[in-house]
Amino acid sequence: MSTRKRYWLMKSEPEDFSIDDLARVGTEPWTGVRNYQARNFMRDGMRVGDEILFYHSNTDVPGIYGIARVASTAYPDPSQFDRSSKYFDEKATEETPRWFLVDVGYLRTLAAPIPLAEIREHAAELGEEFALIRKGARLSVLPVTSAQWKLLLSLEKKQ
Repeated sequence: MSTRKRYWLMKSEPEDFSIDDLARVGTEPWTGVRNYQARNFMRDGMRVGDEILFYHSNTDVPGIYGIARVASTAYPDPSQFDRSSKYFDEKATEETPRWFLVDVGYLRTLAAPIPLAEIREHAAELGEEFALIRKGARLSVLPVTSAQWKLLLSLEKKQ
């Protein structure tokens, strides 16, 4: 099994949970993912220590706002069992959970966000496999290659 660090992009709507919220709490379970491919990335692909681009979606300036890290191995998302949760799944049981999550730990807030519009300007360099800029891609958890990671962070404006 590979022990090299992997990189990810995770999207959150800032009204629900922002990079500032993560900075305040330090570590947070990434609950509510209800897409099988995104779940599989968390359950099967993520390892403690992997780094994450924290992306704000559904906001005036969507883009990368911070850096986080995977802080736990995957475990069943408790919201799937909570009848009062909007993420409740009646088909999930404690014995056979359907949804998994990882804990995400805060590393830093970017000096200035890297807007999606600027990311799109580098589409050729990022490659057509980069799901964030591919038409119709709506996953909230995306793999990022080492080269894409370096390119995206090179776009950060230092203040």
